[in-house]
Amino acid sequence: MIYYIIAALIIVLDQITKWIVATQMELGQRIPLIDGFLYFTSHRNTGAAFGILEGQMWFFYIVTVVVIIGIVYFMQKEGKYNVLYGTSLGLILGGAIGNFIDRVFRGEVVDFIDTYPFGYNFAIFNVADSALCIGVALLFIKMFMDERQAKKEKKK
Repeated sequence: MIYYIIAALIIVLDQITKWIVATQMELGQRIPLIDGFLYFTSHRNTGAAFGILEGQMWFFYIVTVVVIIGIVYFMQKEGKYNVLYGTSLGLILGGAIGNFIDRVFRGEVVDFIDTYPFGYNFAIFNVADSALCIGVALLFIKMFMDERQAKKEKKK
């Protein structure tokens, strides 16, 4: 299924970029890409988004395994019938596995995309985090579209 290929591409891109950062940059090193807006900054995270639940690795292992099982189930059951749903699940699956690999083999997640939109110091993130956010956003769009369709059908 194409959605597993999307997940695999996210995992490969995520792991390659993290490997480059981990092997070619010193921790804390910052490389400006667009001065004042976008940097590559070598950072490590032992928590979840924005560093919450720092050091709770067993929690993340359990939650990630449950999430992966759920995503695969829904991809098999429903994803093949809807491109938007399948794509969102593929992105979420790739992102979840990408960060899971870091937690298992490194004990921490390698983050490096450092942005300052409108002068705000946003949390440093990675390719897996991006895929997760985009996948969740697409899932919300799909749910919104389904809700609108259900309301239209109810009016008939």
